[in-house]
Amino acid sequence: MELAAIEELIESNIEDADATVSRPRTVDENHEDDHYAAVVVSPAFEGKSLVKQHQLVYDALGDHMTTDIHAMELKTYTPEEYAALEE
Repeated sequence: MELAAIEELIESNIEDADATVSRPRTVDENHEDDHYAAVVVSPAFEGKSLVKQHQLVYDALGDHMTTDIHAMELKTYTPEEYAALEE
């Protein structure tokens, strides 16, 4: 699955989300490697536990989590939390 397609799914299904998706390890062309990492920033995460935030992302990806994506490493932040990281 293309990185941009994963970003689009997340951003279109979570309010005001900004998603950056990457491959956390080198792709081995001889084997399937559907491992991804995503940093997702959204005000929709405000007041939600980390588990609930991750559930929102998994829900946004829908059936792709069982067909196209083998593993997804997630980091989720509210805009305020993400801004504090940059300070």
